[in-house]
Parts: sequence; structure tokens; C-alpha cells
Amino acid sequence: MMNPCIICVAITGSVPTKENNPAVPITISEQIDSTQEAFEMGASIAHCHVRDDDAKPTSDPDRFARLKEGLEKHCPGMIVQLSTGGRAGAGKERGGMLPLSPDMASLSVGSNNFPVRVYENSPDLVDWLASEMITYDIKPEIEAFDLSHIVQATRMAADGRLKGPLYVQFVMGVKNAMPADELIFDFYIDTLKRLAPDAQWCAAGIGASQLTINEWSISKGGHTRTGFEDNVRLNRETLAPSNAALVRRAVDLCEKYERPVATWQQARRVLGLREVAL
Repeated sequence: MMNPCIICVAITGSVPTKENNPAVPITISEQIDSTQEAFEMGASIAHCHVRDDDAKPTSDPDRFARLKEGLEKHCPGMIVQLSTGGRAGAGKERGGMLPLSPDMASLSVGSNNFPVRVYENSPDLVDWLASEMITYDIKPEIEAFDLSHIVQATRMAADGRLKGPLYVQFVMGVKNAMPADELIFDFYIDTLKRLAPDAQWCAAGIGASQLTINEWSISKGGHTRTGFEDNVRLNRETLAPSNAALVRRAVDLCEKYERPVATWQQARRVLGLREVAL
């Protein structure tokens, strides 16, 4: 199978703390070091959140700018994807970093339940974030927590609110949202292929489902995401020593299913991103 697999590393997220795992990178310098290790292991996309001085999630554009600059310096060619997620701010504050023109940014096109709250993405906010991504030539990664999000993304692409081809990530295993169920997973793939035949897809599993979702994604021809944002363990008894260790598991699965790991150059071509001169 000569279909290179793009590995995304979600380095920090908004929830994991040093108490959960001392290796979780919180400061900008820690994030850069951790991403560089993951990049050298085979990750070609860095999905990025930032924290404030109290290690709380923030959408501070200055912190995102420092992180983006450091990643471009120490991980040349790696795709930088900034998060517009809702735990780090409210309303248009969530898109305050988009004028930095990263390669990619996450975009949730609908609301859903999280473990203890509603992850709210109003239609007006979604349309504004999508328009900002067009303005600054940013490719969205559609984070699909529900089947309706896949349908909505294809509608937005059809009417011009999103530039195609789509890149859709199935997020499974969030408590109170979509479980890690293989029949549902297969239905997601079939639905996306039917509604957007030219779309690329990837998947992320939360917590104990991370490795399972990695394997399903790689074995079924898609791309995959790993990293401390979604899971801080190698298994129930063992904390992961680094983001790179979690990337290594995905690389091993690529070898198992005879999928080459995408280089950053291949990943940029697959996703239709701008070329980078080093």
C-alpha cells in the first residue's frame, strides 16, 4: 500500500497537567523541545495549544506567535496547526491567532457534549472562524465529534464557506460524545467518501482508545493523530515518557500495515499546503 500516512502530534492540549504526567510540555520552550522530538520520530503536523503563566489554557496570540516561530526554526517544514478550541477562550477570542497565518487551524463546525460541559460552537462563530481561515490562507482541520459535523462540513465546502478539498478528523472516545466504535468509524469513512469524494481524513482517539483509533486509521488508509493532548499513558500502568513515544507507536503501526510514514513534504502535497523553502 503506497499511501503515506500523515501523523499529527497534539503536543499539549488544554486539559493535561504536570500532575497527570510530568512530561506534558507546558511552557513554550518545553513545547518546542517536545515537538522537535516528535517531528524527528515521524510526526509531520503539530497541533498546538498554549498555556498562560499559571498553566491555564489561553488563546493569547503572542504566545501562539512565539510557539509558531520556535517550531518553524527547530522543526523546519513541519506543518503548524493552531487550535481554535473552546477551552482557551470565548467568541472571536478563539480566532485571535489566525492573523499569524499558520499552515492549518482546527475548526469544529458544531456543538456537542464534553465530559462536564457543552462544547459550544454557534453557527455565527463557525462561519466567522471559517471566513478568517480563508482570509489568511489557512487550511482547516475539521474536528468531527459527531456525524452531523461531517455533514455540515461538506455543506460548507459546497457553498464556499470552506475551501476544498476537506481534511476531516474523526474524534472518538470523548465521554458523552461519540464512542470508539468500529462500525460507527466505518460509517464515518463511508459517509465522508460519499459526500466529499476528494476529502482526506484522519482520526483521534481519546484516552485508552488512542491506540485503537490509531490502528483503525492506519489499517483503513487514513491519517492519524496521537500525543499528550488526548492521552498521557502507554498503558494503564505506564505513563508515556514523551510525545515522541506516542508517535513511535503510530510509526510501528504504519510498519505493521505497510504504510510509509509521510514526510513533511509529502504531507504538504497531500493536503495542498504551500511549499516551504528551507
